[in-house]
Amino acid sequence: MIVGYARVSTDGQSLEAQQAALKAAGADRVFSEKISGAVTDRKALAKAIAALGSGDILLVTRLDRLARSTRDLLDVLDNVSRVGAKFKSLADAWADTTTPHGELMITILAGLATFERHLVRARTDEGRKRAQARGVRFGRPLKLTKHQIAEAIARRETGEALVEIGRTYNVSHSTISRL
Repeated sequence: MIVGYARVSTDGQSLEAQQAALKAAGADRVFSEKISGAVTDRKALAKAIAALGSGDILLVTRLDRLARSTRDLLDVLDNVSRVGAKFKSLADAWADTTTPHGELMITILAGLATFERHLVRARTDEGRKRAQARGVRFGRPLKLTKHQIAEAIARRETGEALVEIGRTYNVSHSTISRL
């Protein structure tokens, strides 16, 4: 079975051309929706994938109707392949997992996306380390100033109860105990 998926971003656009192209290409069922590609929870796409079985094909007119980014495309294709189905784009002949060449292209694309994620992670880590070396503190802001922290520690050393110290600074006793 060939399952078609058509999507437009706004109400001003029409689904008719996509639906007609999918039917002409042999789609048995066509799932359509008017929703931005940036929205990850696309109900018609989920229904189209759920309708797929082993050996079926998910068909779109163009890749940009299916996914907004490479990562999004690979996630959708992963969901399609998990049910044993294949994928085909009418306008993008290289994106056809029903052929060995198409499988190869998607595999290369997945490898490039993984490589890109590693590069981004490495750059982010480097930036974080440089910021820490400059004294930038990450995480939630401290509830107490340095002066209040020193004062609370001194009060605790004199034996004052954590709860009492916490009330003074309007923080929990746990915050004081962590000092």
